Amino acid sequence: MSQIRLMRPYIGFDEVEAEFREVFDSGIFTRGQHVDAFRSELAAYTGAKHAFLTTSATTSLWVCLKLLGIGPGDEVIVSDFSFPASANVIEDVGARPVFADVCPETFNMRPEVLEALIGPRTKAVMFVDALGNPTGITEIKRICSAKRIPLIEDAACAIGSSEKGARCGAIADLTCFSFHPRKLISTGEGGAITTNSDEWADWLTVKLAHGANGMKGVALDFVDYGYNFRLSELQAVMGRKQLAKIDSIVRERNEIRERYMEQLGELGFVAQKSGSDVVYNVQSMVFRVPEGCDRDRLIADLRGTVETTIGTYALSSGSYFLSKYRDVQPTAAQLEATTITFPCFTGLDVGAVAAAVRAVLR
Repeated sequence: MSQIRLMRPYIGFDEVEAEFREVFDSGIFTRGQHVDAFRSELAAYTGAKHAFLTTSATTSLWVCLKLLGIGPGDEVIVSDFSFPASANVIEDVGARPVFADVCPETFNMRPEVLEALIGPRTKAVMFVDALGNPTGITEIKRICSAKRIPLIEDAACAIGSSEKGARCGAIADLTCFSFHPRKLISTGEGGAITTNSDEWADWLTVKLAHGANGMKGVALDFVDYGYNFRLSELQAVMGRKQLAKIDSIVRERNEIRERYMEQLGELGFVAQKSGSDVVYNVQSMVFRVPEGCDRDRLIADLRGTVETTIGTYALSSGSYFLSKYRDVQPTAAQLEATTITFPCFTGLDVGAVAAAVRAVLR
């Protein structure tokens, strides 16, 4: 059979053709009606008061650190099991990433670990919804609120997820999403920031518009320095189409997850767990491999049949951060070595994936 690929976006050209033609006919490729509508729809869906579109989740995280005034001498506690962008932005502003080990079942920051790490230099906490799973963020938010420490949610993978009835985007003080092709909503590249703070929304409004705020006669009035991290009209069209069907996408991916857990569970694979009060969007179908299984060998043996990859990274174990901080977190390191991601998309034949895995495990 042909290789089963990891990624397949939830959008086709036929869904956007009319709007794309409209954008080309109008000549308005940026800061138009679709960007405005996507912002409003994203805020309404998540339950946040404000939403801002950006070029990526990485850009969003970096902007949030700048908003909070974080820089040299400051520390940001960050989940250790994540893509490197989570720690890279902390390093880039001159602060120190303090790595928090994670739960071996949910892959998320552990509250007791967070409490032990908070110190006088802690200026923010960055909770990562590992692979889209928000389990535990409500307790992390409670701790941060009690300590008066801002909580940034790296929800790059978590659009459509929720805990205790609150959707990602309205729980943390600042939430950052990604619209990369691996996500449930893809605009090619892209991201967003949501917040309930009017003060921070005012800052973002100015900073994300090159520092402009109103007019000075017939010209823009630049009251501050700022940035251009805009999403285009064409990208906003794509985002709107997928946001409108996000709940059905999440339901479908959970059905696929159940089939995976049934078929691969028989082989000893252990799925990432989520809380009973959590809606998990299943951005990635990730398992810990069976005891004694060589994960890297399994990925290599499946090549050509089923595209697979590791779960994600233990940030503290990467060469750069390891050499600088020597602060390896054991659970995250173990998960990096033993987790595997399988395809998860509309029409996937889970039985065919399971059969390919059985064949290489014989």
